[in-house]
Amino acid sequence: MTSLSRKLLPSTSALAAFDSVARLGSFSAAADELALTQGAISRQVMSLEEQLGVRLFERGARGVALTTEGRAYAKSIASALGEIRSASLQIMTKTHGNTLNLAMLPTFGTRWLLPRIPDFVANHPEITINFATRIGQFDFEREQLDMAIHIGQADWPGAESTFLMHEMVAPVCSPQFLSAHPVEKGEDIAALPLLHMASRPGAWGHWFESLGLSLALPQGMRFEQFSSVAQACIAGLGVALMPLFLIDNELKSKQLVKAFDHQARSPSSYYAVAPLSRANHVPVVLFRDWLVRQVEAYRAVNSEASQK
Repeated sequence: MTSLSRKLLPSTSALAAFDSVARLGSFSAAADELALTQGAISRQVMSLEEQLGVRLFERGARGVALTTEGRAYAKSIASALGEIRSASLQIMTKTHGNTLNLAMLPTFGTRWLLPRIPDFVANHPEITINFATRIGQFDFEREQLDMAIHIGQADWPGAESTFLMHEMVAPVCSPQFLSAHPVEKGEDIAALPLLHMASRPGAWGHWFESLGLSLALPQGMRFEQFSSVAQACIAGLGVALMPLFLIDNELKSKQLVKAFDHQARSPSSYYAVAPLSRANHVPVVLFRDWLVRQVEAYRAVNSEASQK
């Protein structure tokens, strides 16, 4: 390679440092992103400027700003670095396997996750997802699973947990049931037939406590699946405490309505969990990143809807 050719091909570490500073606007932020010291980032950028023979940043007391040449260069190399990252991920996927064995919660999977899966498949056709249904913690190695959608706490031993979303619950029933049993205040709910989820024995108590009420609650029908308790509500058997995001369709179609307009955050939250041995497995990384983006998009849409 000629001297000119070498000059026209800066090191990827220098380009990555420059790209990070250009995007984030500071050497310290770039250092955090790339897990390097601020001095190392500064040296990489200075080396790049020397190699190109042009100043890429204006340095001042208030920080750094791209020069005209720096802005043009940052725009040009961003797409090139993106293509390199994409190509690296593709070859890593082919080298290390292209299958993701995923455990999902039954209702979360069928009502929220699976309708969104076509988007992941369209963007990553090289990855095959095998689905399994699991509730609670299990042994990833014994079950031969790479990842799980879990509700609970970020306390899965030997695993990395990525927060997805909190769960907001409210009492719901059929419109006909509410018409026959009008509710004016939270205490009125306690006098109605309460439907329970076997996996959430303390849910009703937690909801009443969020209203500042401590009540002795009667026994009621108990169900194993949210889909079953939703159907029981539609049939007019009583009031159930339901995660609102899992019954979007029933609420929009007016099959179910809120019996009382008070939401409470469940003690448990949703997490994407992967064993430490698989945390950097390419299909796991790609799916986890995609899942976080889907949650952010869902949250943004619902935030806009609530403000209308």
